[in-house]
Amino acid sequence: MPNYIALAIPFFFLLIGVELWVARRRRAAVYRLNDALVDLSCGITQQIFVVFFAAALIGAYVFVYERFRLVSFPGGSPWPWVIAFLAVDFTYYWWHRLSHRVNFLWAAHVVHHQSEDYNLAVALRQAVATVWTILPFHLPLALVGVPPAVFITVDSFSTLYQFWIHTELVGKLGWFERVFNTPAQHRVHHAVNPRYLDRNYAATLCIWDRLFGTFQEESEAPVYGLVKPLGNFNPFWAQAHRWVELWRQSQAEPTLRGKLRVWFGPPTFAGTGLPDHVPPPVDRRTAVKHDPPLSPALARWLFAQLALTVIGTTAFLFFAERLDLAQRLFAAALLLLGVAASGGLLEKRRWAVPLEVGRWAAVGLVAVLW
Repeated sequence: MPNYIALAIPFFFLLIGVELWVARRRRAAVYRLNDALVDLSCGITQQIFVVFFAAALIGAYVFVYERFRLVSFPGGSPWPWVIAFLAVDFTYYWWHRLSHRVNFLWAAHVVHHQSEDYNLAVALRQAVATVWTILPFHLPLALVGVPPAVFITVDSFSTLYQFWIHTELVGKLGWFERVFNTPAQHRVHHAVNPRYLDRNYAATLCIWDRLFGTFQEESEAPVYGLVKPLGNFNPFWAQAHRWVELWRQSQAEPTLRGKLRVWFGPPTFAGTGLPDHVPPPVDRRTAVKHDPPLSPALARWLFAQLALTVIGTTAFLFFAERLDLAQRLFAAALLLLGVAASGGLLEKRRWAVPLEVGRWAAVGLVAVLW
């Protein structure tokens, strides 16, 4: 069946272009190249890994559906679609809520919250590990008889819906906000203002937040990012940093109970015998973003490389099934090395230039030998 996310990539960038145009008309600064580049690099990394994970993820769902489903619907029945729409949204709410309250789930999900900007590119800042952490929440749909094709379609469109709510340029939407998730509601979710933390977990419908007491109206200017800012533009470190922190914290705990609490407790847990972390007050007017200077020449190079990497990743997503495993691994490695080099150049790492030169040399060699 079609890969709806891959098919939507041109529309993602078209809408990002529209957002940039509207922001310029309003004289609003909603994008920074360095931050947006890492947003897209994280999304590229996730999509490349999904190519290799997809068979196992879909296979797990199909296995439960074929062996253990409790209900079978007749062909053409609308009920699988109705159940899938509500159940995908409901299970997303609970996965999302737990991903903010359980450390090992937060270690995966934190990637999506690292950006200190809020724009459509942030929607594409995704974590490699979340496709695995959400899988157990999806398997009950297989048990109640939602066919794999129906589940994949509804889940894909749920993801696509969430793209447009990542913008500062759309205000409140009146009656629509009573039922559906909107940019104003999701701005609250991405903010680190103390009153906004751990609120508005919705995907498409905001009724779950209202029903379970996690809804918060937007009432003050949001400050975006993490309570403890990442302060780094390496997309691979963005994927790994919280796992490393948890490992180090668990190693420092003297008891098994303390070690387990590091992984299964809330992100506010600072250590056995220590008070929980308390989020500091923040103010949009005084908040300082991680924004090291970027020369015009480097900015142009990184932008050009990003464009080529996006094109290459899109082609990879469409044609990966026609490649054998060795070809897939080689193509993925070249794309991921580009992601790594971009992050290294942004962070001014010594290894970044040799990596970039070596990567392009490999590309040239392949082009000659092909």
